[in-house]
Amino acid sequence: MSTDTSTVPFESPTDSTPVEPDLPPSLSVSPDPSFPPDLQRLWSESSGDPEICVAVLDGPVELEHPCFADARLTVLETLVPQRVSHPVAARHGTHVASLIFGQGNGSIRGIAPECRGLLIPIFQDGPNGSMALCSQLDLARAIGQAMENGAHVINISGGQLADSDSADPVLVGVVRECAANDVLIVAAAGNDGCACLHLPAAIPAVAVVGAMDSDGRPLASSNWGNFYRSRGILATGENVVGAAPGGATAALTGTSVATPIVSGVIALFLSIQRQRGDTPSPHGVWNAILASAIGCNEQAVPDCDRLLAGRLNIAGALRRLAKGGTMERSDTTVAAPADAEQPDGSSGDPGPGTSSLQPTPDSHGVYRTLIDRSSGRSPGHAALSRASAISGVQASSSECGCSSGCSCTQGAPGLVYALGQVGYDFGTEARRDAFMQQGVGDPYDPGQLSEHLQENPSHATGVIWTLNQDATPIYAIRPAGAYAAETYERLREFLDGQWKEGVERVSIPGVVSGTETLMSGQVVPVIYPELRGMFSWSTAALLEAVVGKAPAKSAKEEERRAHEEKQEGLRNFLERVYEEMRNLGLTSQERALNFSATNAFQAQLVFKKAIEEGTQLDTIEVEKSPLCRPGADCWEVKLIFFDPARRFEQARKVYRFTVDVTDVVPATLGTLRQWHVY
Repeated sequence: MSTDTSTVPFESPTDSTPVEPDLPPSLSVSPDPSFPPDLQRLWSESSGDPEICVAVLDGPVELEHPCFADARLTVLETLVPQRVSHPVAARHGTHVASLIFGQGNGSIRGIAPECRGLLIPIFQDGPNGSMALCSQLDLARAIGQAMENGAHVINISGGQLADSDSADPVLVGVVRECAANDVLIVAAAGNDGCACLHLPAAIPAVAVVGAMDSDGRPLASSNWGNFYRSRGILATGENVVGAAPGGATAALTGTSVATPIVSGVIALFLSIQRQRGDTPSPHGVWNAILASAIGCNEQAVPDCDRLLAGRLNIAGALRRLAKGGTMERSDTTVAAPADAEQPDGSSGDPGPGTSSLQPTPDSHGVYRTLIDRSSGRSPGHAALSRASAISGVQASSSECGCSSGCSCTQGAPGLVYALGQVGYDFGTEARRDAFMQQGVGDPYDPGQLSEHLQENPSHATGVIWTLNQDATPIYAIRPAGAYAAETYERLREFLDGQWKEGVERVSIPGVVSGTETLMSGQVVPVIYPELRGMFSWSTAALLEAVVGKAPAKSAKEEERRAHEEKQEGLRNFLERVYEEMRNLGLTSQERALNFSATNAFQAQLVFKKAIEEGTQLDTIEVEKSPLCRPGADCWEVKLIFFDPARRFEQARKVYRFTVDVTDVVPATLGTLRQWHVY
């Protein structure tokens, strides 16, 4: 079996990195769902807890369907139209959502009907009855939106067929942030019928779901790439009945429908954990599911690789999580990407000197990157390198669209603190031609445009200003208010500095609201910027401003060496934030991290002390501050150092400073603190 040919074909990786739904290859009407036979064991204890939240990132959902009556559902507003007038995207989204949240009305009962749901549309109808694609960048936005709105589990019944090196770093970063905050992403393995991968399923820390028939045989269409073999399980994915637009029901086949079955089961386990007084642990539950999966030894198939880690075993997972009549929280360590076969044919331990994207038992609330000390690169860097991405469907702002009985939990009110480079767009060919007629010979030459805008400041409003990362626009910037003219001039100065003076980064704090369509058709969210937090810099200039100018050649060798070491340590920190931990600047953690890179004076104090002690930067973490002013949103930026000469013999040194991100422009609080950890 293969993915439905009605989907839009993948575009060239040089143009986009799209994510498409794993559309089931068959569609037929059937009255009976194909849920796991031992599901009644869980239902005897719980049908879900309203405090457990599952986010569904998919097509629009027909909330008027009888099966959603009284469901606790919140629709988060995105660029995807909420209307359900065309069947393709809505058919997929409605079916997937019903398998989790169906209330039993209209013949569909979902697996966790009492849990709270977030519906975040990322797929919409394309031309000629096809399904439009979603870029990795917009998928990352939607995942971040789900996390900010309290999701414990994020269901993604879709993915992009790709080799192992094509994940956008922003998507990798938001997956890392979810893992560190014990938010579990559950993604489809894909329906290509090959030993291949889909994104985001191939990213470490994502739970992978393949499809099997009712007898436990892997479907011919279900993917079985190397990365899946110890991080993926199979669930029923053949002729699974769910809701369809128009109040109907339909049976679909594929990994798309197996994925919400697993997400719903995990939500039930979390509900039972909570009912028994334990702390719900999504990654702990997933570890128990992996460990209890029914493999080839218990029920053989001709090709055991297709089983991934095994088949979903609800009773076995329940036994692993239950102990002495209570449900215990399991270790939140995620199965590492060690399942991939090594060049020598072995698999397992990635070996010394390497790291993987694993949250540790103390990682709840921490946004961290684990650095490979020998290479200085983040885990997954080689396997998941940067790729370009364009926007197709994106999350912009949150809005409550609840059915009766739901409570709408919103995140921070659209604050952003983003880093990147300033760019511009004309929106239409007519607008571009107008600038040419006004004397700009080549409107795509930033020097010519900057010179024109300096002479004609009012024309700056005719340009769509953008914030770019790797030449990809991630936001439009729209100055407004009393200081709009000054803000436009600041943007022009940034542009001027980038091509004249080597400016490498700018900071754009503000509020995100609305969208803007660029000439390419890409749609991006709009930042209304805050002038007082807009800065531009090059790494070299920032280092000189923070550390001071290099000593004269006549200075002592020790003095020159100390200055170079201080610069190198700070440069290492900045580059890691700029590249390895690159993000959209939307969550509180991301804003605190980005501000710490802008406000390098605080970090400079850390490196001064570290150099004196002969230590090197190991890990960067951001975690919620236990101490903060009333009503404030404070985060601790932690820089952890190790002694390279005695890395296994000595405790690590931790330096921490606090960033308050309550306001649109963050601020540091208190003094630098330090201690040792063992």
